[in-house]
Order: sequence, then C-alpha cells, then structure tokens
Amino acid sequence: MTTTPDSTMTSQFLAYSRSKLMAQCWPRMRQCVESLTQEQLWWRPNEASNSVGNLLLHLNGNVRQWLVVSFRELEDTRNRPVEFSTQEGASAAELLGKLGQTLEEASEVLSRLTPADLLRRYNIQGYDVSGLEAVYKVVEHFMLHYGQILYITKMLRKEDLGYYSESKKSGKAQQGSTNG
Repeated sequence: MTTTPDSTMTSQFLAYSRSKLMAQCWPRMRQCVESLTQEQLWWRPNEASNSVGNLLLHLNGNVRQWLVVSFRELEDTRNRPVEFSTQEGASAAELLGKLGQTLEEASEVLSRLTPADLLRRYNIQGYDVSGLEAVYKVVEHFMLHYGQILYITKMLRKEDLGYYSESKKSGKAQQGSTNG
C-alpha cells in the first residue's frame, strides 16, 4: 500500500482520537466511577442536571450511534431519552462494562477507517455529517462529559484526583503530558 499525505494525515488523526478516548479519558473516567458509591453514581444536584450514571448511559449511546452503528452500517436502535430519564438501577460495574465494550468496538472502527470513510457523508441523529465530523464530534463530546464526571467525582469525594500533579510542580505541563 502506498503512503500518501491523505493516508498519513488520516492515520495520525485517528491514532490521536483513539489515544484521547482509550488511553487518557477512559482509564481516568473508569477510576472515578469505580470510586463512587451506588448512591453517588445516581446522585443529581437538581432535576435539571444529570448523574454520573446518566452520563455513562449517554456516552455509551453516543459513541455507539456515531461511531459503531454509523461506520458499520448497522440499525440504529438508540433510545436517547432513556439515557437521561433513568434515575437509578445499574451498578458502576455494569455501566462501565457496557461503555468499555462500546469503546473497544469504536476503537476497532477507528483503527480501520480510510480517507474515503472520513470524506463520506453519513446521516447520524438527523445530522448530515462527514466521517471526519462524526469522529471529531465523538471525541469532543466524550471529553466534555469526561470533564463533568471528573468534576462530580472531585466534588463528591472532596479530594484532588491527582491527574495533573506533574503540572503543579512547575506550573506547566511536563514533556509527554496529556494535559488538555
């Protein structure tokens, strides 16, 4: 296979996207969720807000719909309203298991996409988007809710999670840091 600037850019974009999801966000998010009690997992500060449990259900639905279902051309059976209306139930282990499986499937999808896949148009959740837009949306969306889960965990546990301790020493990120 001949390497072209398009294939090089595609592979770098997809590798970075996979790294953000699988190597940075997922392990930290999982650690946060595992540290919460069942009550904390489903705690909401008010009716207008979501619990960590809701955010996990939502991320699973979002990643599955936008990456797995779309790029594999599967039937979309997502029920988005249930992701937010659920107020109790599944344990952290169950929610993390489902999301972990979805992320593994998404990682596999990201590992095989081509420049043509990223340029192709998809209809996802009523939006007409390119494959590149779909990947970018998932990573951006995942990181938004990742930040919310870290914030809620810090608030509930009343302690620093220590994820950015290297930047506290010098006031800047160290070489190789994944700080965002």
